[in-house]
Amino acid sequence: MKNSNHIAISIVHKPKRKVICKRGIKAKEYVSYCEEVGCNIWTILSSMESLCGEPVCLWLPEQYKTPNTSTYVQGIEVAFDDQRSVPEGFDTICLPACDYLMFQGLPFEEKDYGDAICLVQQAIEQYHPNLIGYEWDDEHPRIQLEPRSTRGYIELRAVKSK
Repeated sequence: MKNSNHIAISIVHKPKRKVICKRGIKAKEYVSYCEEVGCNIWTILSSMESLCGEPVCLWLPEQYKTPNTSTYVQGIEVAFDDQRSVPEGFDTICLPACDYLMFQGLPFEEKDYGDAICLVQQAIEQYHPNLIGYEWDDEHPRIQLEPRSTRGYIELRAVKSK
């Protein structure tokens, strides 16, 4: 991990959609979220059918937060017209269509998951999307996928055309 800094970057278009999520109280990241909500939430979300085939973690901009709830949430993306009932204690957020830059690190050893996350997050902070005709769009949630050692850590940040 320490000698590896290869990050794949691709453009991903997300359609207009809903996110069925579980909000925390003050959480701004995974550890504090689990302390507030419990780590079993991932098992519940993993059992639910979603657009991308897996749960997502989101850092919400202010306009998607409700009073006295966390910036960091976990949920599933579903079609905008999805009519399923929302489980008790969960909420729904409607998100417009948006383009994202997806940053994906290399596969990693389980013991190195923290380093894998840091490498990708550093790459995001250092990247200048204007090089490809975009700028960051912080009006949309930042998205984190489960850090799976076999595929590398993946995080998505919204962009808009300049």
